Amino acid sequence: MSRRPVGAERQSAVMTQKELAQRWHLSTRTLERWRWLGQGPPFLKLGARIAYRLADIEAFETAQRHVPTEESAS
Repeated sequence: MSRRPVGAERQSAVMTQKELAQRWHLSTRTLERWRWLGQGPPFLKLGARIAYRLADIEAFETAQRHVPTEESAS
């Protein structure tokens, strides 16, 4: 059984802009534009650093989920 370092769960509970861009296959500039426009997931501004909480990312992903509707039978 491997042991995780103390605080490891906290480190993985946030993502950098670069990590989120890689997760979503987007450019970091897209995330920057979304922040400027007030779009995208909530973020943390820690001094000059931007971070995204994993819980906020997952909630945003869930909110973006669309289920196709069946076309009405003619």
